[in-house]
Amino acid sequence: MAYFDELKRSMEFLAQDPRTVFIGQAVAVPGTAMSNTLKGVDPARLLELPVAEEMQMGMTTGMALAGLVPVSLFPRWNFLLSGMSQLINHLDKIDVMSSGGYKAKAIVRTGIGAERPLHPQHQHVGDFTDALRLMCRTIEVIRLDEPDQIFPAYERALLRDDGRSTLIVEYGDYYSEK
Repeated sequence: MAYFDELKRSMEFLAQDPRTVFIGQAVAVPGTAMSNTLKGVDPARLLELPVAEEMQMGMTTGMALAGLVPVSLFPRWNFLLSGMSQLINHLDKIDVMSSGGYKAKAIVRTGIGAERPLHPQHQHVGDFTDALRLMCRTIEVIRLDEPDQIFPAYERALLRDDGRSTLIVEYGDYYSEK
């Protein structure tokens, strides 16, 4: 299967679970390549948000604490940088801060911005995967290099029973190249 097709299949799989809700910018309306991966998802499961990344990540944590499994989309790493306080200091640390009393399982999707056919400039193509792996104590960070990694990564993120969150990194260029 192609990279994009595996992403779309994975989102449709996640949407079958009644606990999942998809939140972020351009989830209910077109606007990013990630938007197209949600075309098979029931619109009632898509929560469109304004450009407010820190708020979005805070909502992600709150929804996870309430027993939902939010799938929180940040189309590029560079956008997710604005939500890092919530991601690193709250979602990642809630289990540690509560001595295991609270679990907050969320799935965070982000991407390394596409450089082809047009380079969008450096504020859109960052890859902070390795840095996040060093900063996170409980969130598992997975970078999707090949199409055959995609479905297993999202399946693991949803079905894991350890209460951990998963941050999954996609490559924008691979949507049309692999």
